[in-house]
Amino acid sequence: MHITAKVDYAVRTLIELAAAGPEPAKAEFLAKSQTIPHKFLEAVLSDLRRGGLVNSRRGPEGGYWLARSATEITVADVIRAVEGPLASVRGQRPEDVDYCGPAAALKDVWIALRVNLRAVLETVTLADIAAGDLPESIRELTADPGAWSRR
Repeated sequence: MHITAKVDYAVRTLIELAAAGPEPAKAEFLAKSQTIPHKFLEAVLSDLRRGGLVNSRRGPEGGYWLARSATEITVADVIRAVEGPLASVRGQRPEDVDYCGPAAALKDVWIALRVNLRAVLETVTLADIAAGDLPESIRELTADPGAWSRR
């Protein structure tokens, strides 16, 4: 899976907002604290607002804050808000592709991939990451030395 800069920036921004609490945070602060180009961050924040993950207010007392509790926002929610579905094949959902002959079982591979992505990304919340307390299932996956090997 390829994690785009947009997804990385979106997740980091929301973690920063989760750690900041309920007070609005300025885009300039978020950009500086996470070393994200300000102009790029504005586009990301716009996507997050459209996706219902952040609220915003203009003015001297304005800024951005989480639209829901950090315990209710998963990494999967963030990816969907800025990039769309977790897994797609040529722009289609895996269940909508069809293959012929020996490639017919490939559809099942793509479905299994999506299931595994969901198993990780739908269980980790912004609050988990901000607190540095990841779910046990994630700790088990990263405890495997093979998880850290390049292939």
